[in-house]
Amino acid sequence: YGLSDEARCFIDEGKSVDEFRKIAIEKISARNAKPMQSQKPASDLGLSDNEKREYSFMRALNALASKDWKGAELERECSEEIEKRLGRTAMGVFVPLDVQNQRDFDGSTAAKGGALIGTELKSESFIELLRNRLVVKQAGATVLSGLVGNVDIPKATGGLNTYWVPRNGALSTESEASTGKISLTPKTIGVFTDIGRGLLKQASIGVEQYVRKLLAEDIALGIDKAALAGATGGDNPVGVLYTSGVNVVALGANGDVPTHEKIVELESKVAAANADIGNLVYITNAAGRGKLKTTKIDAGSGLMLWQNGMNGEGMLNGYRAIASNQVPGNLTKGGHETPNLSAIIFGNWSDLIIGEWGILDLNVDTSVNSLAGGIRVIALQDVDIALRRAESFAVIKDMITA
Repeated sequence: YGLSDEARCFIDEGKSVDEFRKIAIEKISARNAKPMQSQKPASDLGLSDNEKREYSFMRALNALASKDWKGAELERECSEEIEKRLGRTAMGVFVPLDVQNQRDFDGSTAAKGGALIGTELKSESFIELLRNRLVVKQAGATVLSGLVGNVDIPKATGGLNTYWVPRNGALSTESEASTGKISLTPKTIGVFTDIGRGLLKQASIGVEQYVRKLLAEDIALGIDKAALAGATGGDNPVGVLYTSGVNVVALGANGDVPTHEKIVELESKVAAANADIGNLVYITNAAGRGKLKTTKIDAGSGLMLWQNGMNGEGMLNGYRAIASNQVPGNLTKGGHETPNLSAIIFGNWSDLIIGEWGILDLNVDTSVNSLAGGIRVIALQDVDIALRRAESFAVIKDMITA
């Protein structure tokens, strides 16, 4: 792939194949992307620290709602510059990557944003919504950000054949490696929330951060869940659980309680494909973790399958294990008609690629709450997800946890 100089450097420095693979993916993907100004994503405008602080989601939303951009010139100029770079028009306003941070509320009650109005805002004491734990990036997924256009990543699908050479003879048979590619194409994920007139006009700076955080977190959770369990046949990316070629370990005709042997089989399936390298992690949900914590490895040792757990993590079969309710616990199988079977996924998570086109498109709908003077805020983001190798993952889809 024209990376021989980089490869020699990595060899000389004693770095791993997995470390080199990440660099190779980024460089190869960059070749497929359109040239970007200053080699940065089109939505990264290089704003100064002062401009980043000055930029306001709320000003942009008010301007979109009123169609009056007086006072929101910075927000409009940023969006227009991104439109120029991308060659396409925003549905509402493009938000620069520089200022993007990581439901409904109208200010009438504390639960709907009222707690954010006033001059005595204690933003450090804000009570967060209990959400699922983001897990895929935490497990080591490869993220390609700032993409422009569709991206093809080449991959080897077969190695060279070797031949024994006769004494004083020569090779007579040519051997060719087979190659393929992984394609990433933008798929759009969106979220909306309603903001009442009172909050829109009166809220302190806390609302600015609140709106940014909620929109960003909801989109991040949606991407994370799609990477794990995105279904086939829709507009969403396909997740690990439903990707063709991923190894499947069955517990029983109607599901069953996991055993040490079955947990080890997940590892063995990946190892049999020579894919047991990189960021090897088990992931399940909270119910699955609970069952694994109370299931013995064997009759004599007294040890449980899930060990040394804290803050949602532990060890399973000698590997790092993470629990998140992003992993489905409503699966069915055979005669187990009640949808409460859980999944376990094991694999090299660096072989899961998340492509991010890096542009948050904000728009408002003033018709939904027009009588009350409120607006509906709509946020859209383009992403895609793919596995470099399906055989790097093995899954259980029929774990009984109750």
